[in-house]
Amino acid sequence: MVKLIGPKKIRTAVFISGTGSNLKNLIEFSLKKKTPIEVNLIVSNNVKAKGLRFAKLYKIKKKIYNYDKKQISEKKILKDLKLNNIKLICLAGFMKILSKDFIRKFKGKILNIHPSLLPKYKGLNTHNRAIQNKEKYSGCTVHLVNSKLDSGKIILQKKVKLSKKETPLSLQKKILKHEHILYPRAINKIFANL
Repeated sequence: MVKLIGPKKIRTAVFISGTGSNLKNLIEFSLKKKTPIEVNLIVSNNVKAKGLRFAKLYKIKKKIYNYDKKQISEKKILKDLKLNNIKLICLAGFMKILSKDFIRKFKGKILNIHPSLLPKYKGLNTHNRAIQNKEKYSGCTVHLVNSKLDSGKIILQKKVKLSKKETPLSLQKKILKHEHILYPRAINKIFANL
């Protein structure tokens, strides 16, 4: 295997809809010396997403798409990903489901972080559901995205113990801390073998 001279990082787009705490975490991870990625584009479906402020802060290009017409939006996104030579997408609280067509047409990898121990609690309201079902543990999962919701190959998971007085908000905060550790570790795990 030929070693590349100099750090050749994988051009990455991060997709967000909200506060962008995982985005900020991924940007900080990408700025470290021995990291396989660089964040070149921030994509959002929400013009009011708080996470968009990190684009300005870290001088990263951002694009906002109105998702009223999904097909048109996805065509535009694919075009912009190509223009920016993006090879990896990291979903970080992106509240839209990518179409099978989009996943097929994007020839790179798409990763997602999900706030449950998949295959349990796919989709939304994961914390409420885990508490209602009196789970002893929940957690988070980094997985590859395929055409079925939250069903792609699992890369890494972290288990979190629920307390007796757990609320959806307290569980969310508890799990989020672990998401910030798990996502970079999963990226390192995938790209360490390249």
